[in-house]
Amino acid sequence: MSHTVTIQDAIKRYGDFQALNGVNLTIRPGEFFTLLGPSGCGKTTLLRMIAGFNTVDGGEIRFDDKAINNLPAHKRDIGMVFQNYAIFPHLTVEENVAYGLKAKKVPKDEIKRRVKEALELVQIENLATRKPNELSGGQQQRVALARAFVIEPALLLMDEPLSNLDAKLRVQMRTIIKKLQRRLGITTIYVTHDQEEALAISDRIAVMQSGNIMQVGTPEQIYKKPENPFVAGFIGVSNFIDCQVSEKGVQLAPEYTIQPPLRRAYTGKALLSARPEQLFFGEKEGLAGEITLSVFLGDFVECEIKLHSGQTIQLNEYTKDVNEVRPDGQQVRVCLDPAKISLYEPDTGEVLSC
Repeated sequence: MSHTVTIQDAIKRYGDFQALNGVNLTIRPGEFFTLLGPSGCGKTTLLRMIAGFNTVDGGEIRFDDKAINNLPAHKRDIGMVFQNYAIFPHLTVEENVAYGLKAKKVPKDEIKRRVKEALELVQIENLATRKPNELSGGQQQRVALARAFVIEPALLLMDEPLSNLDAKLRVQMRTIIKKLQRRLGITTIYVTHDQEEALAISDRIAVMQSGNIMQVGTPEQIYKKPENPFVAGFIGVSNFIDCQVSEKGVQLAPEYTIQPPLRRAYTGKALLSARPEQLFFGEKEGLAGEITLSVFLGDFVECEIKLHSGQTIQLNEYTKDVNEVRPDGQQVRVCLDPAKISLYEPDTGEVLSC
């Protein structure tokens, strides 16, 4: 039975430093939920509070309808996967995976069956009798995964579990983790600073900065409709352009105005954000500039463009849509799709665009 996890006004202090500033989140049963943000933003602190390793200095954390602020960690029915794996070096693979079941006094026959199933799920059944020092990093991570979910926890917590693996293995392991989570249906809270990893693996993401939740949404919502400049800049690549909003629309240059839909009436200075793939080359209108560097990357061509305003932006052209790579030095005009850009109030960061 998976938990609903409710975090209400959660506060954590370390002396005079406040690491979490009244965080509010609801994580649904069976959901793969990721806490994403830069180092020091509070994501691991929050995960450790949910696990019971850190005290809660304000607010409340609930599993379903039960407050667990003062519940000891070993009574919270959680599985945990750490960055450093934390598997026992003196035990074999199967002994490591069986450890939690023995602690729960599960009958020997059932332990044997569940350990065998767990090792098959992570595809290391042939390594059952090996010691950790005989395994690769990816194999050790699979042992840690199997040990975490074999106890059938109501909640699975993962703290940067792939950060010690090389790039190719990280991609393989995140796919395995996602498939396992879907198959088992365990509510999972995952911590990472890797935005690509978060987008690939999550049902929903909470982007954090300085102990605050900046936005919660699906990967598509977070990427396509960032709710503030921090999220726009942290997730993927964004081009930021200062502009002026009037009744006539959003003026980006004397010769170029667009009319995006706005959430409310607004006039004055604004900050526009657009992804490289949301820009395109125009014939007669657009921001005037010069291509300073074109890089062919297979699926797309990454164009660095210096605008006549002096600002440098990035535009991606997909190779399926073009016949040749534009040469460096070519004079171009850059256009934006009004329906896809994001527009912010420059002082408060309030999102103005629909």
